[in-house]
Amino acid sequence: MSGQSTLPRESPLPGSVAPPRAATRTRRPWPVLIVILLAIVLGGGGAAWWRFAPAPVAATAVLAYGTIDIRQTQLAFNDNDRILRMLVQEGDSVRKGQLLAELDATRLQASVDKATADADAARNTLTRLRNGSRPQEIAQARATVAAAQATEANSRVTYARYARLASTSAESLLNRDNAEQALKVATANRESAEQALALAVEGPRWEDIKVAEAQLAAAEAALALARQQLADARLYAPADGTIEDRILEPGDMASPDRPALTLDLTNPVYARAYLPERELGRVRPGMRAFVESDAYPGERIPAWVGFIATTAEFTPKTVQTTELRTELVFRMHVYACNPDGRLRLGAPVTVVIPLGDNAPQARGEQPCG
Repeated sequence: MSGQSTLPRESPLPGSVAPPRAATRTRRPWPVLIVILLAIVLGGGGAAWWRFAPAPVAATAVLAYGTIDIRQTQLAFNDNDRILRMLVQEGDSVRKGQLLAELDATRLQASVDKATADADAARNTLTRLRNGSRPQEIAQARATVAAAQATEANSRVTYARYARLASTSAESLLNRDNAEQALKVATANRESAEQALALAVEGPRWEDIKVAEAQLAAAEAALALARQQLADARLYAPADGTIEDRILEPGDMASPDRPALTLDLTNPVYARAYLPERELGRVRPGMRAFVESDAYPGERIPAWVGFIATTAEFTPKTVQTTELRTELVFRMHVYACNPDGRLRLGAPVTVVIPLGDNAPQARGEQPCG
């Protein structure tokens, strides 16, 4: 070899073990690659969803929760007497104006008869005064005047004769004085008859007519009161509904402060619902609505928003919502016609108020036909 020396390899000694050659181990980076690939896939998918996903759909209706409010009226007679008849039972459906019960009206009918007679008398008195004197009365007054004038003329002649004779002492002074007094009486009677004739011709005074008019008005008012008391002996239904309680029975003593019947007002009804504060700007009185009840799943009963409170309150404990939360709400009344009585008083309901094509209309609480 030229200029290079080659060291001889050491040969292993007999019986010795040669050391193993250093082996180079290479770890494969599979876990790291999987994580990177997953990150790339998820990032790309998220970017694609963000780019191509549809915009969130705006809410199409507002939901509110509440109960059908209990609306009852206590029916009592407007007079004191014994009940003669009760014409309805508990659970009966009644219509507005239907006769429900009657009192014994014997005493009240007698009061009407007396008031009628008093009114007739006052009316006839006023008619007589307004008509004035009859022709026969005026003729009678004229005849009285004529008789008084004749008597006066005769008394004047008699007095003149006695006065002439007395001046010559042919007649006594006593007879002359008596004749003079007779003349004065005849003159006064003639003047009285003439005044009576004037009154007969002129007719009654306007003050007397006014008094008679006032007396007639009082009599007619008394008659109207008696008739109203007689009408109050009958108890009528003030609205459509269902008899809840029959409190009194025939023979019981009725009075204005003692109810005889309890009437449930079932048509229309209204749901006492609670509107969340965040929905206040989207709901107005007069908007269309629907009422849903668990008793009729999938069925919506037409309704309308009639009232929204102006004062906020916290969610009442009686409101059954899908989530238990405490938030400010506004009480509202949602009216619904209920002719078949499906909405029971006190039942929990869900109110659905559509937001599209739902302009408020002036409705309020309207009766249902």
